Amino acid sequence: MIREKKLKEAVMECYIRLYKASVPSVDFNDLIKNAKINEQGQKEIPYNDYLIDFDLETEIINGIIKEFKINKLYANRFKATIYLGCSPKYKLKE
Repeated sequence: MIREKKLKEAVMECYIRLYKASVPSVDFNDLIKNAKINEQGQKEIPYNDYLIDFDLETEIINGIIKEFKINKLYANRFKATIYLGCSPKYKLKE
């Protein structure tokens, strides 16, 4: 139970940092608060409107894993949640 709560906190903190580092920068909490609700009652986050460099995203994710002291088993679960969730899309390398 405590691990689940800790992971949820880590996921939220990660999204907050990812969207703050994205272009354009945005407060993730505001993004959630102002999200449209679809027909199924789900919030639709416009994550494709925000760009982040893949290396920066990886750095932020790994920083959260260290900060929250997430062990290897849960680190993989955490990464999958972020990558498959509503993180910003990647900037193409120029």
